[in-house]
Amino acid sequence: MSIHPGTHADDLPLHLRETLKRAERLEYWNIFWTITIVIVMGLVLGQSQTMKTAWIEDTLGLVPPIAFLVAARMERKGKRSRKFPFGFERVNGLGFFLAAVALAATGALLLWDSTMTLIKAEHASVGSIELFGRDIWLGWLMIGAQVYAMIPPMIIGRKELPLAEELADKLLHTDALMNKANWMTGAAGVAGIVGLGLGWWWADSVAAAIISFDILHDGMKAIRSSTAELVDGTPRALASAEISKEAEALEAALKQRYPGATIRLRETGRLIRAEVHGCLPDEPFDVNGHWPGKTERNWRLAQISFVPASATDAGDV
Repeated sequence: MSIHPGTHADDLPLHLRETLKRAERLEYWNIFWTITIVIVMGLVLGQSQTMKTAWIEDTLGLVPPIAFLVAARMERKGKRSRKFPFGFERVNGLGFFLAAVALAATGALLLWDSTMTLIKAEHASVGSIELFGRDIWLGWLMIGAQVYAMIPPMIIGRKELPLAEELADKLLHTDALMNKANWMTGAAGVAGIVGLGLGWWWADSVAAAIISFDILHDGMKAIRSSTAELVDGTPRALASAEISKEAEALEAALKQRYPGATIRLRETGRLIRAEVHGCLPDEPFDVNGHWPGKTERNWRLAQISFVPASATDAGDV
C-alpha cells in the first residue's frame, strides 16, 4: 500500500515554487558573471600554469548552474508518460552526479599536469605587454583578473546557500559552496603569479596543484553524495555524504509509530520516500502527520509505502 501526495514540481508549496524561480534567476546571473570572468582570465592567460588551471576551473564553474537550470526546467515542465511513469523528479540528482564527475575528472587531470610540470622543473615566464604606449608586466594584469574572478562568485555563493537549504537542493548547494570558497583559488593564483615575479619558478606549479586539488576534492565529495541517491541510499546531508538529520528524525519517528517494522528511506531529487515493512498503516491515515520536523518542511515526505509481513495481504492504493 502506498500513500503519497503530488510529486510534480508544481505540487510543491507556493513559497517553494517562488524560491525555485529565484534560484533559477540567480543561476542565470551566475552564468553571465562566470562568462565575463572566463573572458577576462583568457585575455591575460600567458604561459602561467596557475592562470591556465584557474581559467579551466572558472570555465568548469559553468557546469553546475547549467545543470541546475536544465534539471529545474525538466522537473517543472516534464510530464509523466509511459516511458517515464514517475516523471523527472530525479533529474536533479542526475545533473548533480554528472557535474561531480566532470569536476573530479578535470581536477585529477590538472593535478597530474601541474605535478609533472613541477617534477620536470619547467620554468614558466611572465612577459610584458605594451599598453597605452607603456610596457606593463603581464603579471599585474593577471593579478587584477584573479581579484576580479574572486568577487562575483563570493556574492552569488552567499545568495545561493539559503535558497539551496530551503529547496533541499544538493546541486545548487554544491555550486554555492564552490562559489563561496572561490577566494581560495584566487589567493593561490595571486601567490603563484607573485612567486613567478620574484623568480620562484616552482611557485606557479605549486599554486596550480593547490587549485587542482581543490577541484578534485570538490568533485570527489560531490560524487559520494550523488551516487548515494542514484543507488537509493538513505538521504544524505546537503554539505556532506553523511545521513541527513531530517532522514534520521523521520526514521526514528516511523520506528516509534510502527514498532517492530523495518524502515527504509530513499531520496528522489529533493523529496524523501519511505517504506514501512512488516505492518499496515493507521486508519485514518495522515501522511503529513508523519513528518517529525517543522510543518513547512513536510513537503519533503513525498510517499510512504507499507509492505505487510505476508505478501498475500499486500495491495496497492
